[in-house]
Amino acid sequence: MKPEAPRPVLLADYRPPDFLIDAVDLDIKLDPQRTRIKAKSRVRRNDKAANATAKLTLDGEYLELEAVLVNGKALTPDDYDADDTRLTLHGVPKKPFTLEITTVVSPETNTALQGIYLSRGVYCSQCEAQGFRRITYFIDRPDVLSVYSVRLEADAATCPVLLANGNLSERGTLDGGKRHYAVWRDPHPKPCYLFAVVGGNLSPVASAFKTMSGRNVDLRIYVEHGKEDRAHWAMDALKRAMAWDEKRFGREYDLDIFNIVAVSDFNMGAMENKGLNIFNDRLILASAETATDNLYEAIESVVAHEYFHNWTGNRITCRDWFQLCLKEGLTVYRDQEFSGDERSPTVQRISDVRQLRALQFPEDQGPMAHPVRPESYIEINNFYTPTVYEKGAELVRMIETILGRAAFKAGMDLYFERHDGDAATIEDFLACFEDASGVSLEHFKCWYEQSGTPELFCEFHYDKAAMTAELKVQQILRPTPGQPKKKPLYIPLRIGLIGANGQEMELDIDDGSLIGKDVVAITKRKQTIRFKNVPSRPVPSLLRSFSAPVTLTLEMSDEDIGTLIINDRDLFNRWQATNTGLVKSVLSVMQAKGERSKGLILAGAIRSILDDASLEDAYKAEVIKLPSESDVAREVGSNVDPNAIRSAFQYYSKWLAEQLAPVLEPLYVRQATAEPYDPNAKSAGRRALRNAALTLLTARAGQADLERLETHFVQATNMTDASCALMLLAGIECPERDRVLAAFYDRWKGDHLVIDSWFAAQAQAPLISTLTTVKALMTHPLFKITTPNKVRALIGTFATANPTQFNRPDGAGYDFVAATALDVDRINPQVAARLLGAFRSYTALEPVRRAKAKAALQSVAETVKISRDLREIATRMLEA
Repeated sequence: MKPEAPRPVLLADYRPPDFLIDAVDLDIKLDPQRTRIKAKSRVRRNDKAANATAKLTLDGEYLELEAVLVNGKALTPDDYDADDTRLTLHGVPKKPFTLEITTVVSPETNTALQGIYLSRGVYCSQCEAQGFRRITYFIDRPDVLSVYSVRLEADAATCPVLLANGNLSERGTLDGGKRHYAVWRDPHPKPCYLFAVVGGNLSPVASAFKTMSGRNVDLRIYVEHGKEDRAHWAMDALKRAMAWDEKRFGREYDLDIFNIVAVSDFNMGAMENKGLNIFNDRLILASAETATDNLYEAIESVVAHEYFHNWTGNRITCRDWFQLCLKEGLTVYRDQEFSGDERSPTVQRISDVRQLRALQFPEDQGPMAHPVRPESYIEINNFYTPTVYEKGAELVRMIETILGRAAFKAGMDLYFERHDGDAATIEDFLACFEDASGVSLEHFKCWYEQSGTPELFCEFHYDKAAMTAELKVQQILRPTPGQPKKKPLYIPLRIGLIGANGQEMELDIDDGSLIGKDVVAITKRKQTIRFKNVPSRPVPSLLRSFSAPVTLTLEMSDEDIGTLIINDRDLFNRWQATNTGLVKSVLSVMQAKGERSKGLILAGAIRSILDDASLEDAYKAEVIKLPSESDVAREVGSNVDPNAIRSAFQYYSKWLAEQLAPVLEPLYVRQATAEPYDPNAKSAGRRALRNAALTLLTARAGQADLERLETHFVQATNMTDASCALMLLAGIECPERDRVLAAFYDRWKGDHLVIDSWFAAQAQAPLISTLTTVKALMTHPLFKITTPNKVRALIGTFATANPTQFNRPDGAGYDFVAATALDVDRINPQVAARLLGAFRSYTALEPVRRAKAKAALQSVAETVKISRDLREIATRMLEA
């Protein structure tokens, strides 16, 4: 029997809520099996709601209902209807009234990790997007904003720490000290998805921050006992983020205390609950021995991201879940800017674009494509996507590019002023920039409505006699699911011209398309930009700083690419030219067109960057970091054969390593240092360059290279170096591999976070035996299918970071991931749905693999008892 398709939720169907809840008083008694919640709410009819009925419908799931009272009077079962998802009260008063509901939940059996659950003995909550309905019956939607007061009660011995949103107003003991309670009050109205509670035996790391108005804010990060020394970097990042937000956006924190709690079981990276951020402990705990530089950077970024939500997400929230990018895309933009200012703007931009291309471009080009503001969904948890986050951030960045930094800042100031305490929409957001700048963004709004990655096909011509040049640009907007035809977009294209002497030329454009010093507005399907007073043939530098999330095609000679690599003053485009040249080289090997003379031009240009003392080590590391196999697959486009890509990649990597070895080998030695580990940008850059050199040299796969790798691991004084060697050796069949894997396991088997790297190293190995290894590791004592981090480290890494073995020609990789997703779905639907996301690019594969991937997806879709989360992903992919 074919399962019935669930009814989608449509943006077009949005209506204001019939009722509003002004205040909520919660009394929560924590217990592993039976946590009791008494919710007392002040409810009133919404004057803005048309045709409001006498019925009050509340959302609720997995709840045991004990009592319902209206204005103090207990209701009988005849006064309401209750089913698995709703509680409907009949004939509620027309005037404001008090609603009291008592429910019971079981944190111990809550493996979905939504609502209140237990993580290694710690009670914690997760309510975004729709987890509050697993705590009590409520109007669970983001445009219902309420003031919360929370009384938490628990066993004093097992839960000495009791936390909730807002400020602590009262605490006390009960039963002769055996139990205790704490009362927390949050004065700021918030949607229920921002509600949070924590109870457990945790240790605080304390500090303080003085705001720009002179208020003192207590800062605390709660971690497992014995791990306090690993929370200091997160605390430092928090204080830097608070200071940065005051300086850059004028945003001051608004409570007396800011708490962060690190827990081991969490569906996401972190959550911005008002005044009580809850984090996956992987993104809080760090030390030189346990965390890589990349993890330090991720902690810095995510701590800042969740803090920045205090204004872009909390003080101003989204009217409905279709506006999710209004908080997530905007806040990603803010954390990217913070990270760039803290480290290197150029390296941060490269990192952001790498992530966008690796995660969001494939989504845009496959069956899961959707607009930044989607028009419908079945399960909102499935729309926490790279399109909403990363592409959403790019849209904010384009607004800044179009308006200029000053007008953008004025628009943000107006947004904070106009919508503080509001549940806003994309239209509200754009209107603030229009009103602040006088510039219409009506055309730009299409970016929020259309899915897919625009393609810019460019031609550049130079007329020596007339001393003019022309850039012809054509927008290609390919059909995506539900959107067969597209409107041309407003694309800000940042450009430059490099003269024959390597110097930047002045731009002389008078057709009205220039909207900034070096930004052209591409607004039509076909457009020609004419340059005057061009004394010699220039090399065009297009899409500088990646000014729009598009792909750009321009035929360029290897000599012109070399000119950009050596001379372009836009450092992002110097990196981009290198990356383009490397991808072209791998494609040439695949097409058996490789010519070493041309390859030598690229190798020489790369050497020039490595020899440039004015460039940061971190930047040089990005330049010699080869594009991924997935990058090459995107360029191939269709009928992708991952094995063919890997073969070409290995051949070219080895050749390039041989060409650059005279530079890389002394560089690797020179970058070594005996200085103590420091996660700062300069030190991290030095390690990044050394490890990038090590990685490229390893492509030769000679015995000396393998010995160097093992020595690198053995002599490592930090996790950055040890992890680099571990990951590289895990992908090579050799005795050194076995020794390093065994040594790493023996050293870290007692640390539930670090051991995830051991699982991931084996899962990403491009070896024929990897699938067998991964299946065996699922029975390992340290692997738990109920722990999201373990599933992501082992199964997720195999599915997303191992293109050859996941895409095995026999389909065994697809079958394994599909079957595992079904197993995980019975435990945690959100994690299961994200696993299935690994199939997002299957339609681009060659026919044999494509058919086998589709069959695996069909096996999921045809399973009767699966979650809405998983069914939606499988169904949408099969509709392609």
